[in-house]
Amino acid sequence: MSSFVDAAQLHAKAGDGGAGCVSFRREAHVAKGGPDGGDGGKGGDVWIIADHNQASLLGFRDHPFRRATDGQHGTSKRMHGAKGKDQVVIVPVGTIVYSQAGEQLVDLSGPGDKWLAAEGGLGGQGNARFLSNNRRAPAFAEQGEVGQENWLNLELKLQADVALIGFPNVGKSTLIARVSAARPKIADYPFTTLVPNLGVVRVGARSGRPNDATEFVMADIPGLIEGAAEGRGLGHDFLRHVERARVLCVLLDLSEFAPLSPQEQLDILLGELGDYQADLLDRPRIVVGSKGDVAAYEMEEIDTISSITGEGIDHLVAQLAGLVLQVRKDELQAIEHEVVVHRPLPDEITVTKSAEHEWTVEGRPAIRAVRFQDLTDDEALAEIVRRLRALGVDRMLTRAAVRDGDVVNIGPLSFEWWRDDVSAGLDRGDHHRATRRERLARHGRLDLGPDDDQS
Repeated sequence: MSSFVDAAQLHAKAGDGGAGCVSFRREAHVAKGGPDGGDGGKGGDVWIIADHNQASLLGFRDHPFRRATDGQHGTSKRMHGAKGKDQVVIVPVGTIVYSQAGEQLVDLSGPGDKWLAAEGGLGGQGNARFLSNNRRAPAFAEQGEVGQENWLNLELKLQADVALIGFPNVGKSTLIARVSAARPKIADYPFTTLVPNLGVVRVGARSGRPNDATEFVMADIPGLIEGAAEGRGLGHDFLRHVERARVLCVLLDLSEFAPLSPQEQLDILLGELGDYQADLLDRPRIVVGSKGDVAAYEMEEIDTISSITGEGIDHLVAQLAGLVLQVRKDELQAIEHEVVVHRPLPDEITVTKSAEHEWTVEGRPAIRAVRFQDLTDDEALAEIVRRLRALGVDRMLTRAAVRDGDVVNIGPLSFEWWRDDVSAGLDRGDHHRATRRERLARHGRLDLGPDDDQS
């Protein structure tokens, strides 16, 4: 089983927020102690971070689940719950994150780049937070928010210094095994290599002065065939690993068993690279003839190597090292990479018609506004009204042409929308005098109209 995986799934589950506490101060010699319920702790986040020390997505193949811990509940004496522990997910540099629908969410192209894959739920506020001059003994608190949960697709594009390009069985694996410590599978049939192999090549090390050596990463890209840019074979899976290579090394088969002449091989390979991504043809590249020890073809203006005898290998490696150093120098002059922290855009509030005479308000801000433990408490409902009005939910419902008597759902809260000449929204007491619990059981009414119109 291969130890290199370049595509995987991730299930990111953030921690839930802890619930706020309803508590009142009860101590000797303290008459009518006020509310002292503490807040719940925020749930932990799930962060994806790119790291050079990670080589593939192998760790996600059999274990895609990553979960942060929940926040703790608040307690009395204004003791706040502890925050949940974040979950850090390490991926290789060059990992791209997609949604299940195939939308690209983020490209972690540099070391240290991080992205918030799932945000932890906010902790609920304790009843001490709702104390005011008009509300001296609030008997309600917020419920903790549920943490986000997302299925994501991960795709790795290697960031090698040198990418070896060539037809199947051209000798790429033999070359990388010759110049590095990589030990890929080598055989005399096509498509021996099914996944990229990486090797570190050291050039110029002298006795007693190992720091003088130049190191670069070489990638053995599985063999390309005609039509790879259109996805023939595993063309797209292979070609994406070439996109970020600094230097291209094109190998041409010079043996009598080559499927095409060297010039035809070169034309097809360059054509496939250009069709896949036009700027690949502008990358620094070296074209060499492979299998020089059994060469049946000759091609002018290109060097010949033999990974078996070692012919031309040192010269090729030196050329590649020079190009890599020049490209690295140009990159440093152009820009120095800064760690980028990617956060999703804030959720918007939307109103959608879910059924006949029924509407649903979605968006984390609106759902957060109604996350109370007891939706039958009059003071809690008054706080919900204030929050929804501040978010403009009443205006959004009016613009959506919600009709009198239609049911509106916001998270766990359901109510009947009504409108008259003075105000529109949730009626807190003028319609159908009944107990709060009875009205909520049958989609009770709250007044989202102007404050001075409430009774």
